[in-house]
Amino acid sequence: MIGGATASSLDMEQELYGRFPLVIGLVLAMTFIVMTVLLRSVVLPVKAILMNGLSVLASYGVLVLVFQDGYGASWLGFTPPGAISSMIPVTLFCILFGLSMDYEIFLLSRMREAYEETRDNQQSVVIGLEHTGRIVTSAALVMVTIFGSFVLSSFVLMKELGLGMSVAVLLDATLIRVLLVPASMRLLGNWNWWMPSLLRPRSLGGIVRLSKEGERLE
Repeated sequence: MIGGATASSLDMEQELYGRFPLVIGLVLAMTFIVMTVLLRSVVLPVKAILMNGLSVLASYGVLVLVFQDGYGASWLGFTPPGAISSMIPVTLFCILFGLSMDYEIFLLSRMREAYEETRDNQQSVVIGLEHTGRIVTSAALVMVTIFGSFVLSSFVLMKELGLGMSVAVLLDATLIRVLLVPASMRLLGNWNWWMPSLLRPRSLGGIVRLSKEGERLE
C-alpha cells in the first residue's frame, strides 16, 4: 500500500525473515532424520548439526567485522556499507549448511563403516580421518578458491557472498573436521553410536551372517 525504496526494502525483509525460522526448523529436522537413518545413531546427527552451525555462525561473524564494522575493507577495495545485505544470512545458511553436511556425512559414514568392522570408537575415528582427510581438504581448497574469486567483484553483495562461503568452508574443512569433530567423538566414546532400542531395526526370520570363509558370525 506504500511505495518507495524504504517500503520495498521493509517488505522484502519481512518476506525473507517471516518464514526463516520455519526454513531453519525444516532443514534441521530433515538433516536429523536422514543422518539418523544413515548412521543408526541419534547422537552423531545432533553433534553434526551443532558443528555445522559453528561454521555458519563464524561466517556471519566475519561478515559483520568486515562489512558492518569495516575491518579489512581497504584491503578488499570497497567502502563499508555499515550493514550486511538482508539476503546474505538466509542465502548463506541454506548453501553452507548443505555444503557442511556433505563433508560431515562423507566423514561420519566412513567412521561408521570402520566402527562396524572394529567395534573400536577410537580406531574408527582414526580410520575415517585417514581415508577422507585428503579428499575433503582437496575439495575444500577448490571451493575456497572459487568462492574467494567472488571477493574480486565490484559488487558488495558478491563480496559478502564470496567471503562468507570461503570462510565457512575453510573453517569447516580444517578446524571443525580435523580438530573438533574427532576430539568430540573421542570424548563421547561409544556414546557416539547410541540408538534407542525402539528405533533399532529388528531382524526378521533369524538372519545369519557369514564370513567370507563361510564361518557363522551371528
